[in-house]
Amino acid sequence: MRLALSAAREAAAAGEVPVGAVVTLAGEVMATSANAPRALNDPTAHAEMLAIRAAAEVLGRERLEDCDLWVTLEPCAMCAGAISHARIARLYYGASDAKGGAVEHGPRFFAQPTCHHRPEVYAGIGAGAAGAMLREFFAARR
Repeated sequence: MRLALSAAREAAAAGEVPVGAVVTLAGEVMATSANAPRALNDPTAHAEMLAIRAAAEVLGRERLEDCDLWVTLEPCAMCAGAISHARIARLYYGASDAKGGAVEHGPRFFAQPTCHHRPEVYAGIGAGAAGAMLREFFAARR
């Protein structure tokens, strides 16, 4: 989670919402990404999406069933769908997102009967640091 938090700090420094994500395989880092929708002019360029794409490229396959995803914020519905399609084994996330999250909030994507793959989910890891970073970022813009 330290790497994901570092990526989130990089996103904030670039004017992006501070979210970072890391994909690991057997404890080895396959990809690290930060939010970049503004920089890439791409509404799908969430940290999770970029990390999943990069890990799939590194591993040369679309299924990441033996990989873990570490992300600083509860994934949205789009990212939860990508996590499911990629067959991520375990999802670790920091801060909960009551407004835009889709794991423990909103649509609760992985609990839906139409969800074909459900990762193991571990919430609250690094939540204090991730939440503080997000609060600081948005307070500075208000």
